[in-house]
Amino acid sequence: QVQLVESGGGSVQPGGSLRLSCAASGSIFSIDNMGWYRQAPGRERELVASISSGGRIMYADSVKGRFTISRDNTKTTVHLQMDTLKPEDTAVYYCYSMVITPSFEVLELWGQGTLVTVSS
Repeated sequence: QVQLVESGGGSVQPGGSLRLSCAASGSIFSIDNMGWYRQAPGRERELVASISSGGRIMYADSVKGRFTISRDNTKTTVHLQMDTLKPEDTAVYYCYSMVITPSFEVLELWGQGTLVTVSS
């Protein structure tokens, strides 16, 4: 069984920083894309940032220049460094990964979600 486990999140004042991490574990052959989505109350889930196994990075326009996505050397953990946070960044953040198992099954996985609250 393969799963994603998120950590980080919490409450911070506007202008502050938070760091989210997401680790994939289980029977994994390789991992293609990893990324972060978020969903604010009353809004649809939206892509925040993603990074491919080859290092290609994409950011939502709303977070460019403030958020930084990275993967560790094992390629199984993704981080999201969030700086200069704004109240509109408040949302539940979900880790996403496309995992290939040793039997070459492709799994689209989601983390459990972690709440980020930006408020004074």
